[in-house]
Amino acid sequence: MSDIAISHDFGAKGISTGYEEKLILKDMNIDIPAGKFSVLIGPNGCGKSTLLKSFARLLKPKDGTVLLDGKSIYEVPTACLAKQIGLLPQSPIVPAGITVADLVARGRFPYQNIFGQLSKADYEAIACAMEAMGVSELANKPVDSLSGGQRQRVWIALVLAQNTDILLLDEPTTYLDIAYQVEILDCLAKLNKLRKTTIVAILHDINLSIRYADHIFAMKKGELIAQGSPKDIITPDLMRTIYGMESSIITDPETGDPYVIPRSKAS
Repeated sequence: MSDIAISHDFGAKGISTGYEEKLILKDMNIDIPAGKFSVLIGPNGCGKSTLLKSFARLLKPKDGTVLLDGKSIYEVPTACLAKQIGLLPQSPIVPAGITVADLVARGRFPYQNIFGQLSKADYEAIACAMEAMGVSELANKPVDSLSGGQRQRVWIALVLAQNTDILLLDEPTTYLDIAYQVEILDCLAKLNKLRKTTIVAILHDINLSIRYADHIFAMKKGELIAQGSPKDIITPDLMRTIYGMESSIITDPETGDPYVIPRSKAS
């Protein structure tokens, strides 16, 4: 992997999209801060995954477009785009019997020659990605034999091996124990700080979102409700608007960030 990621102007301009006749995103404008760790928050079904799919060119907008350095991503050749934007989707399927090293190697597909052979640079990128995610010692193990946390680190190593400047992660910590969640997010935060990779992640734990995000995008019903640093936008009013939840906001004694305490409806 190269030392420092290239900063790109990246975002959506007036996109409306969805599935069949149902619109999920409605005339959305969003600019992703270059070189920052951004997190999308909001209730289930609000359009977070739809937005990431649009960013990754997996879902074409009905109106508007996604721009990379002022150019529609639909005008960028697929191999070129795959060298700039990486996506880890929800619950990716592990090919039966595949080893850790072989799965991570799939991240090098955009760089392979017409014969599909791995070069020295490919092997170096694979080794760096596995080291970054702490899975080098698991290289020869079948992925389906690993724990949930180990498996998720391998998937992230795959997208790191792709060596993109922009990394999209759809719920990378879902179904993991809290220790594994922190471990994964620590690795991503380190990548962002050292390489300046632009990261956009969907997280459901609001307090982990606050702790790790430089910038938060709060969504509801396909619309962007608020955005900014956690200290600037996390308020009881926002929690009420986004989640319909009453809460108190205190200061996290560990980080100095806001910390959300939901109020019980049973009291």
